Amino acid sequence: MGIEQIYNEVLTEHTTSNRNKHHIENPTHVCKGVNPSCGDEIELEIREKDGIIEDAAFTGVGCAISQASASIMIDLIKGKPVEESMELAKTFFGMIKHEITDEKELEVLEDAIVLKDIGHMPARVKCAVLGWHTLEDVIKKEE
Repeated sequence: MGIEQIYNEVLTEHTTSNRNKHHIENPTHVCKGVNPSCGDEIELEIREKDGIIEDAAFTGVGCAISQASASIMIDLIKGKPVEESMELAKTFFGMIKHEITDEKELEVLEDAIVLKDIGHMPARVKCAVLGWHTLEDVIKKEE
């Protein structure tokens, strides 16, 4: 199976699945993220307890890349400490900017690695990072 097929499978699965696209019970943090250049919008809900992200989900509208990237991010951060989630976001941004290219270093991103070449498509970068920037905003609000 080629990378294009894997890329398409992962993005399609996350775009069409609603497993991370819903409201959660008793969120402790809610933050809206907007990409004004294309109109993508997400609202990220997180339930955090004792520094651990117990649950997370998002709602909103947007292109397949913004929706899939947010869903992939949620899979990664659920059950993880807030600090580790922020490190994952930093790694993701480093990958998108081509500052981190070492495959071993990127393994922590799991399915998100399929978005590594999005940096070659500048118009799509804001779509891919929308959920991740919203995560940063949510965490910075709580500090």
